[in-house]
Amino acid sequence: MEQGVSSIWAFLYLILVFSCFQCVTPNAEGDALNALKSSLADPNGVLQSWDPTLVNPCTWFHVTCNSDNSVTRVDLGNANLTGQLVTQLGQLPNLQYLELYSNNISGTVPYELGNLTNLVSLDLYLNNLSGPIPDTLGKLQKLRFLRLNNNTLSGEIPRSLTGINTLQVLDLSFNHLSGTVPTNGSFSMFTPISFNGNLKNLTMPQITPVGPVPSPPRSPSVGNSATGAIAGGVAAGAALLFAAPAIALAWWRRRKPQDHFFDVPAEEDPEVHLGQLKRFSLRELQVASDNFSHKNILGRGGFGKVYKGRLADGSLVAVKRLKEERTQGGELQFQTEVEMISMAVHRNLLRLRGFCMTPTERLLVYPYMANGSVASCLRERAETHPPLDWEIRKRIALGSARGLAYLHDHCDPKIIHRDVKAANILLDEEYEAVVGDFGLAKLMDYKDTHVTTAVRGTIGHIAPEYLSTGKSSEKTDVFGYGVMLLELITGQRAFDLARLANDDDVMLLDWVKGLLKEKKLETLVDGDLKGNYIDAEVEQLIQVALLCTQGSPMERPKMSEVVRMLEGDGLAERWEEWQKDEMFRQEVNLPHHPNAEWIVDSTSNIRPDELSGPR
Repeated sequence: MEQGVSSIWAFLYLILVFSCFQCVTPNAEGDALNALKSSLADPNGVLQSWDPTLVNPCTWFHVTCNSDNSVTRVDLGNANLTGQLVTQLGQLPNLQYLELYSNNISGTVPYELGNLTNLVSLDLYLNNLSGPIPDTLGKLQKLRFLRLNNNTLSGEIPRSLTGINTLQVLDLSFNHLSGTVPTNGSFSMFTPISFNGNLKNLTMPQITPVGPVPSPPRSPSVGNSATGAIAGGVAAGAALLFAAPAIALAWWRRRKPQDHFFDVPAEEDPEVHLGQLKRFSLRELQVASDNFSHKNILGRGGFGKVYKGRLADGSLVAVKRLKEERTQGGELQFQTEVEMISMAVHRNLLRLRGFCMTPTERLLVYPYMANGSVASCLRERAETHPPLDWEIRKRIALGSARGLAYLHDHCDPKIIHRDVKAANILLDEEYEAVVGDFGLAKLMDYKDTHVTTAVRGTIGHIAPEYLSTGKSSEKTDVFGYGVMLLELITGQRAFDLARLANDDDVMLLDWVKGLLKEKKLETLVDGDLKGNYIDAEVEQLIQVALLCTQGSPMERPKMSEVVRMLEGDGLAERWEEWQKDEMFRQEVNLPHHPNAEWIVDSTSNIRPDELSGPR
């Protein structure tokens, strides 16, 4: 009898143990992240909120969870962490984004990362990781971004990586890798720039041309000269026959009033490759956009028109036709700047897919963004695009901040956007924010150095110091981002003459400050939200916006600091510091700037306590 009871208990125990292997509880995920914390040195206290006594890690800073309280994102980039990664990271089954870039993490890349089958982005670049690249990463069939560059990884590139069909960005440059780069599978889309800086131990294989190899030409002989002459005459007649309709069509198009697209054919060098870009022919883009038809125009801006197009493979693209003045020797500079733009790869930056360059035209090819821009979703909504809810707006704020922080801190040389606004923040299929038009200001002003001949930007978004001096910096982008945050919150335009009808300020920043002075916070929030937002979160975003739009660029935070504040780290301290400084200025009547009478200052006319306490 006792033996039977013991057998039953043993059986039940085995069932319990087996069931624990089939699921991962929030506690297990918390344990995994706590193991990572224990393995890392954290001099800046970034992981201070990681409390292992909590039920799950969803309340920790730099950790994002889904509705089931399962971890989907870990963001610890640029946090000055040292130490090693742990095998327990493989116990986060729903993790989609693992961001540990730009730290001082050493040791090896755990093989257990291959268990993260939902992973979309793995960013471990700019660390001190060594050892081989785990071949288990080939199991990550949803992976789109794999960046392991600027480490000391060694060994061969696993062939298993070539089986990841979703992979869009691969960067293994500046390591100690050796052997031959695999070429089958999806690796055909990557160029040698993805593998640069591997101590010349890594070789690119020779690609065998597809198709029949032409036979060498035969030497002409006297016996077949007559046949050659007849063939030449027939060919010339055929060429004239086929050319006649083309000539007539060209003459008819010259008479028809339309947006013409004349061009001189360029001598294209098939050996020219810019990063992971494709060099399109002008004909490809003409066909894709129906000869740049007006009906395909997606938008117009200071840099030119954007057209919707469909390539021969069926994929949708956005083709930006740049307008620029022709300069002597501009082709080489254009290639240099396009290559710089193509190297800025981040999930919150619009990826440059290709380009076209001829003596008279410059075109850039981007992926088509199905949900358009933030501006269009806020103000030009169609039935197929419902109002942006508050959660999406918060994600847009954080995603666009991450993209700008990458441009400022992780590009060499850094890229200044110079026209940050809701119209330049695009939305992909999942409403993830993607910063567009970055680098184009430099691209279009390649004749200039530090000061531009004309201020690039949009009224209402332009920082005061840029308007007065023409000198841009990352702090001019911070100002534009702050105004963009106010667009997100209010649904209003940054500059709108229609507000004059109600005796309101045409500048959104001034309008917001006026309402804050009257303690009308609820009036600020976009009516399309219909009250479905959290007051405290609205206040926090407004605080970030006001810190970003201060009149003095030195007082504005960096975009990396903005990211941390939006993630819940440091906003309260920064806001309290500003309150103290503002109180001191009011007491001694200090101006913010020598030209304070014309500078738009986000702190003027607003008491420091008006965004806290009862309204």
